[in-house]
Amino acid sequence: MHRCPICWGSLWGSANIYQKLNTIFESVSFQKHKLLLPLYGAKVAAGFPSPADDHLEKTLDLNELLVKKPAATFFVRAQGDSMLGAGIHPNDILVVDRSIDPVPGKIVICAINGELTVKRLQRDKGQWQLKSENPDYPDIAIHNDLELVVWGVVTNVIHPL
Repeated sequence: MHRCPICWGSLWGSANIYQKLNTIFESVSFQKHKLLLPLYGAKVAAGFPSPADDHLEKTLDLNELLVKKPAATFFVRAQGDSMLGAGIHPNDILVVDRSIDPVPGKIVICAINGELTVKRLQRDKGQWQLKSENPDYPDIAIHNDLELVVWGVVTNVIHPL
């Protein structure tokens, strides 16, 4: 597996963006409160209805489900429709983990020349790209003239109905 040459402290261009982002994350405080919600053992039929099951399987802690490494995790809201093909819609909340390596195929949050974007990281014929998941948007070739920082890898999408 090829690892992206862009890592948490390295970027093409100036280190100013990385320093600013790091300052933001250093100011985050973590609280250890749990909210356990019921998780029922019955599966919900998406086709034909099935008889109801009142059996409570266990409780579910959303922090435990969505946040594997609290010190490296943050949330960001998506805007635009360039990632619809990946199931990311406008106003979705993205769960992002800074501890995961950005490897080809992962969806990443990047700062490109000071602007945030969410794209799929690709490597095609030795060239790194940030791929849109909507044919109406061009892919972004990664080259030395870009000021680029990978913020983290998207691990979950919270999509309101």
